[in-house]
Amino acid sequence: MTGRTAPSGAWRPPLSLDEYAERARTRLDPAVWDFIEGGAGDERTLAANRAAFDRVRLRPRVLTGAGEGDPSTTVLGRRWGAPVAVAPMAYHTLMHPDGETATARAAGAAGLPLVVSTFAGRPFAEIAAVAGSPLWLQVYCFRDRATTRRLVERAADAGFEALVLTADTPRLGRRLRDLRNDFRLPPHITPANLPADEADYSSPSEHGRTGLDPSLDWSVIAWLRSVSPLPVLVKGVMTAEDTRCAIAAGADGIVVSNHGGRQLDGTAATLEVLPRIAAAVNGRCALLLDGGVRRGRDVLAALALGADAVLLGRPVLHGLAVAGADGAAGVLDLVLDELSEAMALTGTATAAGADAALLAGPEDTTAVRHHPPGATTTGPEAPPAVGPEASPAAGPENTVPARHHPPESAAGHDRPRPPEPAAEATETAEATEAAGPREEDLHHGVAATPPPTTPHATATATLLKENLHRSVSDPVLDTMNFLNEITGRFPDVVSFAPGRPYEEFFDKDEILDHVRRYLDHLAAGGASDEAIRTALYQYGPTAGQIRGLISDSLRADEGIDVPPGAIVVTVGAQEGMLLALRALFAGPGDVLLVASPCYVGITGAASLLGVPVRPVEERADGLDVADVEAAVLAERARGRRPRAFYVVPDHSNPSGNTLSRRAREELLELAARHDLLILEDSPYRLVSPGAQLPTLKAMDRMRRVVHLGSYAKSVFPGARVGFVVADQPVRDPSGAESLLADELAKIKSMVTVNTPALSQAAVAGALLACGGRLTERNAVPAKHYGEALRVTLEQLDRHFPEDVRDRLGIGWNRPSGGFFLTVRVPFPADNAALLRSAEDHGVIWTPMAYFYPGPGGERSIRLSFSYLSTARIEDGIARFAAFLRAETERSGATGPTPGRDA
Repeated sequence: MTGRTAPSGAWRPPLSLDEYAERARTRLDPAVWDFIEGGAGDERTLAANRAAFDRVRLRPRVLTGAGEGDPSTTVLGRRWGAPVAVAPMAYHTLMHPDGETATARAAGAAGLPLVVSTFAGRPFAEIAAVAGSPLWLQVYCFRDRATTRRLVERAADAGFEALVLTADTPRLGRRLRDLRNDFRLPPHITPANLPADEADYSSPSEHGRTGLDPSLDWSVIAWLRSVSPLPVLVKGVMTAEDTRCAIAAGADGIVVSNHGGRQLDGTAATLEVLPRIAAAVNGRCALLLDGGVRRGRDVLAALALGADAVLLGRPVLHGLAVAGADGAAGVLDLVLDELSEAMALTGTATAAGADAALLAGPEDTTAVRHHPPGATTTGPEAPPAVGPEASPAAGPENTVPARHHPPESAAGHDRPRPPEPAAEATETAEATEAAGPREEDLHHGVAATPPPTTPHATATATLLKENLHRSVSDPVLDTMNFLNEITGRFPDVVSFAPGRPYEEFFDKDEILDHVRRYLDHLAAGGASDEAIRTALYQYGPTAGQIRGLISDSLRADEGIDVPPGAIVVTVGAQEGMLLALRALFAGPGDVLLVASPCYVGITGAASLLGVPVRPVEERADGLDVADVEAAVLAERARGRRPRAFYVVPDHSNPSGNTLSRRAREELLELAARHDLLILEDSPYRLVSPGAQLPTLKAMDRMRRVVHLGSYAKSVFPGARVGFVVADQPVRDPSGAESLLADELAKIKSMVTVNTPALSQAAVAGALLACGGRLTERNAVPAKHYGEALRVTLEQLDRHFPEDVRDRLGIGWNRPSGGFFLTVRVPFPADNAALLRSAEDHGVIWTPMAYFYPGPGGERSIRLSFSYLSTARIEDGIARFAAFLRAETERSGATGPTPGRDA
């Protein structure tokens, strides 16, 4: 008998996952059972995964008012019914003929994602056709990269939403059960999404030995990004060191996993290493865990120790074997019911608030909890979120691993942390002092928030990061914060990071002159004192009150002939980007193309607005318009509409490249041919020496260009005044026409209302002083920036003659103006290298990878020289050269730099 029978004769489902396992075992061939259940070696790690959860102790709470609790959560921008997904497992068809399609139905019914294995027994399209929740693809990287590429492309075409790279299989572990059984797949069980005629899949271990690529390194993440726009998670991470490497390589998520105990026997359980990995992640990416999850309370324990969600593996296969899709659904329902029960009995209102449910964790180490100055502690009734409690019921395992969070973000999940009792805090501090601090303890702390103790009590509002817009978790924000942190820690270094104007050209009294000149201009034009007062002290027109002066200046300086009504004055160019994107991108199918590497402001605005971005990567000599057209066609083939292309045609930030005149003509022709708009941003041309090529807007005869302007470099940054030239006609359903500028002004009225009148007055005075010809006004600054560029290139040439740079694999471009140039290096130019550069050589730069919306720039550096004196440039390049030599020697990498950065 494989099930119990109710009095009515109806089949009753098992009441625990262990019961599901036992029923599945009786239904399966013993060799198949061993294949799915077995682990590597003596199966110590397999047992350790479950034992770690057995050592966890939860804290029951009463009268909390938490209700039934909400187990839903958000991962990678998608809402899940609970913090559980189905782990990737091969050949569900061994359990049931419907295989992964049955699992997808069960997962969809529960609102949970399914991670589909590379070795799925059903085609991706069939799985996707029945899926009611997100599908992710687990990726094994084969020796033949073309096979992997085709696999990823098929999954993307089927609508899969993420890639999960299994990184712990340079070879398959020694699984004794399979060896004893000489396990072979039945003839009808094959990987439905791999080429049937290119390999023998009957022996999984043998195919793993011959098919999988044993030489993978962290560059595989960039490669995956180059073949797919999908987020990439790395599965198989078990150390904080590898966690940091994964994040530096651009991973969107980490899966703490020892492959279910099927790879290296004798490793730690995943739950044991989770807290330290959570500290290393520090909220910078999604964090999941698998291995040993068998109960709903196991899910709660993993969340309390830092995971965003767990992956549930073998039990789902047990359910499939017992009753197909219904059995898999029964397993998932059982886990979710147990999770809801555990949440209710621990007073956990949401999955994000799981920390307070934990009394003791799986490790025999004392929790260390830090209260920053002013953190609140309460009396003995208040529970610690994590830490020891004087309770004989807990026994000798009543200890918990240290969990560390920065003061402003609890492991990046913003979960509320109930404070510890004062007595317990004292005991913990004493224990820490006696034992000596661990390295992590020196850098992290927790701010406590007391829970309400009565229905009328008030508590500090704690927001959940997963309930905020996904743009706040954009990796760009973390990378720029890291750069700011490095700058703050090493104030005496020479910094080639900020691209700001040279401050010696600013006179503090000049601003007053500018404002006075503008007021005189208004008076000369017949404005009364009352009107001038209103112009300065009131909001003024949303579209701006100096549009006429801007129009005159553009005509005189740039050959851009547009009426004042086609201009909107903005709070810097950044607001202009936001307004343009909001107006132009109306639906989820609209996509923004960007030249890559790319100014982070445009991608940040796109992220804020949920606009999909498709990078078009520059080549070594700059942008190729054919690549833009290829991107347009590719996006249309995917059913999306390329709406606009963002480009900095002159001395771009960050690469320093400039579009040739011919490329500008081709780009305008392409825009007309494909009904594309161009967002042109050229802030450096008016402060660069020599004659400049015409702007795209000056060449625009079909109104295809929306020109984004800024006075940050050509007047002064603190004014925060920019503008948008948007002369495109907009026709409403009645046939009436307006200009795009009018529509942008409507949006601006709901954003900043207007650009500050005093800032406009200062910029207007500067324009009046030079008759609108900023090129003449900036002749001296442009000469300085040109000289700074010349000295930077001269010093690079001096420290690295051609034969030396060829031998070392170092090179750089030679911009004709602007504030930036790009240095190509033979080693990863990541945050770790930047830290070594600051600490050991006293010089800071910017990793070019910061500026790539997708993969790229991993071996390139941006140097900015604009605000440095000649002497500082010479000193800085000497330090930079010493760093390059030391880092090249350290990495052992010499010769031409391979790949995209060559």
